[in-house]
Amino acid sequence: MNNAKHMNTNINLAVLIDGDNIPSAHVKEMMEEIAKYGNPTIKRIYGDWTKPHLTKWKNLLLENAITPIQQYGYTTGKNATDSAMIIDAMDVLYSGKVNGFCLVSSDSDFTRLATRLREAGMQVIGIGEKKTPNPFIVACDKFIYIEILKNQAEKKNDDNKELTKTDVDKITRKEINLIRTTIMDLSDDDGWAFLGDVGSLLQKKQPNFDSRNYGFDKLTPLIKSIGDFELDQRETSKRKSKLIFVKNKEKRTNSKSKKN
Repeated sequence: MNNAKHMNTNINLAVLIDGDNIPSAHVKEMMEEIAKYGNPTIKRIYGDWTKPHLTKWKNLLLENAITPIQQYGYTTGKNATDSAMIIDAMDVLYSGKVNGFCLVSSDSDFTRLATRLREAGMQVIGIGEKKTPNPFIVACDKFIYIEILKNQAEKKNDDNKELTKTDVDKITRKEINLIRTTIMDLSDDDGWAFLGDVGSLLQKKQPNFDSRNYGFDKLTPLIKSIGDFELDQRETSKRKSKLIFVKNKEKRTNSKSKKN
């Protein structure tokens, strides 16, 4: 169950890309991912286009209708691209033309910007590499790793390709406990919680929580693979439509009683 289903996909998004800090590969998959969360009405990429390391972007910009914004590096050691992107973001915010932003960068310098945009009621989606510092990740409503989009693209191009252990993260007890406590937060008197609500709350608690990080396209198969939870499909009034509920399994206690 993708958390994208629980976001308003009819909103207008401003997509602002830090060209100095993001690889050009898989920009097509990145734009397809962004479309799940809204309509990207503004698409801009920032960088010094006189520099050779940005030449790989040029054809991709035409193919994906992304507007390049020239930003010269005025001072050595200072990132002028960050400043230009932040100023533009505030101009777009005050224009009232969008309901959300997608900030594409692995740079923690955009942490305050993400926080400010959310304070203004904007939905903020971050996209960056796994090296992205945690402060920027948690400042967003949702954060998506570029490596996951890369894996999806490779798998799509080769149906026989299986993800190797190095492609995905191994789910740890920390994430399992996060799922467990989230179910407890939402459960009814019998311990059952609607899986869609669980996915939404997981996203709020940990913006970079994504089933795809662990090699699963949806939340349901991820939950099944863990073995700590029960799943129940319930019929609805709509034909061929079922709702999935989840429950924590009771933890096993040691059957051997301690001798006094």
